[in-house]
Amino acid sequence: MTNDAQSTEQTDGFHLVIDALKLNGIDTIFALPGIPITDLTRKAQAEGIRMISFRHEQHAGNAAAAAGFLTQKPGICLTVSAPGFLNGLTALANATTNCFPMILISGSSEREIVDLQQGDYEEMDQLAIAKPLCKAAFRVLHAADIGVGIARAIRSALSGRPGGVYLDLPAKLFAQTMDAEAGKRSLIKVVDPAPRQLPAPDSVKRALDLLKSAKRPLIVLGKGAAYAQCDADIRALIEKTGIPYLPMSMAKGLLPDTHAQSASATRSHVLAEADVVMLVGARLNWLLSHGKGKTWGGANADTRQFIQIDISPTEMDSNVPIAAPLVGDIGSCVSALLDGMGSGWAQPPAEWTDGIKERKDKNLSKMAATLALNPATMNFHSALNVIRNAVKARPDAIVVNEGANTLDFARSIVDMYEPRKRLDVGTWGIMGIGMGFAVAAAVVTGKPVIAIEGDSAFGFSGMEVETICRYNLPVCVIVFNNNGIYKGTDVNPLGGDVAPTVFVKNARYEMMMQAFGGVGVLANTPAELAKALDEAVASGKPTLINAIIDETAGTESGRITSLNPQSAKKK
Repeated sequence: MTNDAQSTEQTDGFHLVIDALKLNGIDTIFALPGIPITDLTRKAQAEGIRMISFRHEQHAGNAAAAAGFLTQKPGICLTVSAPGFLNGLTALANATTNCFPMILISGSSEREIVDLQQGDYEEMDQLAIAKPLCKAAFRVLHAADIGVGIARAIRSALSGRPGGVYLDLPAKLFAQTMDAEAGKRSLIKVVDPAPRQLPAPDSVKRALDLLKSAKRPLIVLGKGAAYAQCDADIRALIEKTGIPYLPMSMAKGLLPDTHAQSASATRSHVLAEADVVMLVGARLNWLLSHGKGKTWGGANADTRQFIQIDISPTEMDSNVPIAAPLVGDIGSCVSALLDGMGSGWAQPPAEWTDGIKERKDKNLSKMAATLALNPATMNFHSALNVIRNAVKARPDAIVVNEGANTLDFARSIVDMYEPRKRLDVGTWGIMGIGMGFAVAAAVVTGKPVIAIEGDSAFGFSGMEVETICRYNLPVCVIVFNNNGIYKGTDVNPLGGDVAPTVFVKNARYEMMMQAFGGVGVLANTPAELAKALDEAVASGKPTLINAIIDETAGTESGRITSLNPQSAKKK
């Protein structure tokens, strides 16, 4: 025999990482190739994993986070070391805040040089930096531990309250070799990473007793309820109780926004007047005014009682007392409530529900009249009315939405009809998620994506239209172009440079998409916008519509003006 014939078959770190991911059902990676992970991206693609390569790591990370939300599998973002890692870290922190399962895998410099600060290529202690910003962080130094590292990352991302996990892979790890059979045995297929957590029976009874006593009950659905994918039970709970419900933005579509019990059109009234509020996968953070103050009825807020369903017991009482904490996974908690209700559950008092219906009908009539207007230059209402009609015609389309006024108006105007069809800025309310979320939605669902973008928000990730074209994704980007941040009318009182909130006037954003082979359309009227949007959704071709909006339309900071301090000093 020759020496080659006698040698043992070997594997290396590259293949062990790929095999460990495939063993756990990971079929897509969002990445930006470079040292030291370039060859990993090539080999992963050759092994059947779909590689979606971006122009900036932050957008690859946002794509991974959105994929995690949509699939209940951790989305994988792969980056280079140091600056690339830091770019991905923004998305990782945002994923953790939003409870999206995501794993950021980054190549890194060699430990022996980093620890002595001897100046390695892109030297940085990435593990230490990542730890405060995610659920868990791990480093793998030996090929034999790759299986354990990936298994721990997956379980950490998915168990309990989902979130972001960092996995640090130093460059030397990839070239390490070991016996192929031993390597195969070292891999771990994660079993039941997010086991059901059943609520205590007494907590279920407490919640039901409190609901029974309510005169003005309200259910608030958060994006956690959408992530849970127990849609039928949530709908059954709402319809069986007869309680009005209010969906937070990414929970829209769990029940159609046109559902008779939806209280979205009278949000301020129900929040201020409800006496018992059940939170399902929603947190009493700034988006719900922390459960306090004028939003919740001011002085009367102290008499309100809350039921909260959350998998994290430490979330309870984080802002206000929770009278009936229900700790467990949302699916198990909702199922237990349904079982405990039995038959003949008493409906809420007609005085409460009839009053909501009356206010709702009045507000919807006002909205319809506003949407029917056709100003000479499009405003947010006339443009969004076109998108509203398009989504009604294609309820399976996924809407991605970011901006200030563009976001605020779209939330209230564009109705959603199916769950997990709306992705937006989430808990932090940040800009820059648009193109990453749009790419992920198209890749993991294959459905048409309509990305509604303020012109300012689009600027954060606009170069990813090349990524959309490169992978020929069914994404239609609509840029609401009003020449600036909030509006395009600010003036520099000293002359010279334009005001800090003003962009180049009459920018031709559609030409960006044309430059990469996609379809670019300039739309000045609702009719032009409707034609271009219909054609984009029907064709599935990458499209960007530059929708010209009246530059005087818009409000400073949108609906959160109160969070943007204004100088009291006058000159």
